[in-house]
Amino acid sequence: MIINLISKIGEKYDEIYFFLYKEEKMLINKHFEKHVDFINKVIEKKDFKFKNGEKLSIVLEENNSLVELNIIGLGKKEKSDNFTLRTNIFKGVEGIKNKKIAVISESIENGKLVAESILFSEYKFDKYKEKSKEEKNNLDELEVSLLGNISLEELNEAISIRDGVFLARNLVNEPANVIYPETLAIEAVKASEKYGFTVDVYDEEKIKELGMEAFLAVSRAAYYRPKLIVMKYLGDPTSSELTGLVGKGLTYDTGGLSLKPSTSMDTMKSDMGGAATVIGALSIIASQKIKKNVVAVIAACENSIGGNAYRPGDIIGTMQGKTIEVLNTDAEGRLTLVDAVHYTINNEKATKIVDIATLTGAALVALGTTTTAAISNNDEFYKMVEEAANLSDERLWRLPNFPEYGKLLESKIADLKNIGGKYAGTITAGMFIEKFVGKIPWVHLDIAGTSWTDAPYDFYTYGGTGQIVKTLYNLIKL
Repeated sequence: MIINLISKIGEKYDEIYFFLYKEEKMLINKHFEKHVDFINKVIEKKDFKFKNGEKLSIVLEENNSLVELNIIGLGKKEKSDNFTLRTNIFKGVEGIKNKKIAVISESIENGKLVAESILFSEYKFDKYKEKSKEEKNNLDELEVSLLGNISLEELNEAISIRDGVFLARNLVNEPANVIYPETLAIEAVKASEKYGFTVDVYDEEKIKELGMEAFLAVSRAAYYRPKLIVMKYLGDPTSSELTGLVGKGLTYDTGGLSLKPSTSMDTMKSDMGGAATVIGALSIIASQKIKKNVVAVIAACENSIGGNAYRPGDIIGTMQGKTIEVLNTDAEGRLTLVDAVHYTINNEKATKIVDIATLTGAALVALGTTTTAAISNNDEFYKMVEEAANLSDERLWRLPNFPEYGKLLESKIADLKNIGGKYAGTITAGMFIEKFVGKIPWVHLDIAGTSWTDAPYDFYTYGGTGQIVKTLYNLIKL
């Protein structure tokens, strides 16, 4: 899809999409003066009320050819919100087949939101379907002329955001026989070469040398061996501030010996959603040349079964030095994360840190699939993350980390146990990671519910959603 910015409707188009608030229907006169009487008669005859998402299609003659004008209502401006706007625009232009269209959105103040919504409407993961190549070529030829409140700089930013989010979605949607630790590292290297950041990939010997015992325990039975992926973007070499982004990188999770039911396993290719998120976010940050310093770390591995698998009842070490009693091998993400978090703070010298993980089913029970669960040890830093999420139109909800919850992780025979019991699972999982953070500002984002959807909704398609990519980008941009 190619988007051009225009200042007036004057060319030949196959279709025109006109997004209008109820109070601003007089803008029809401005752009379609010679057709205004006919358009108003059709509006009256069809009893079109400009309600949210209401659509009216009218065929007009323009420049000796027929053009389909699609008027899409946005309701009353005072009741409008960004989520509804994104949904209306996304659904309004989704599935366009024509090659040349125009979009009029001057009613909407946030032009970048409009551009993002149009760009996001082209996403489809169907590369393994027979006809996908032909359909992709049609999308490549689609030309959109946008008349709205947007600058060229904002349009370019929207395109970068699309690229980063689509990268994250594609990584999540790829099956585990395509994306495993080594190939995930290869994809990170490809992104670094395209967008301008550096990558170091460490093999199992280096991981052992670093003392990442918890990470290694999880990966012990896997055929595909673990990789530690360290990505850096130094946009401000004069600053000592360095934000760490740690993404959970379980490229496939069987649950280990605490085996998942088979009906819960087919989507476990998505258990590296946190890793995909940080790769996508860093790609946008680097492409936009943000003047901040970021290190993104992924402990990539598979949680498999086999004779060499770690077991319930085992006591394992960590890079930080604490010991962990393993009570459930399906609570593996937090084990890889604590080593990755400690590495990011201790070895890379991050001054604040966000970890992003598809961590707990309890997050879905508590918040469903639309809201990301958050835990933090620092009010000021959490407010920054929350502001970034609001700018991104991605929903967060902060959960408490009272000391009483931390006591649920106490073990009788080790420093910690890796589960806290059947209650408050999202909180205890986050607080398990907190015990390895120390005093630096930290926010934990559990995207188990928001990184994947089994059915399209609002402005998301089936599969990986790419949620929180924009939040991380906007956080660094603040």
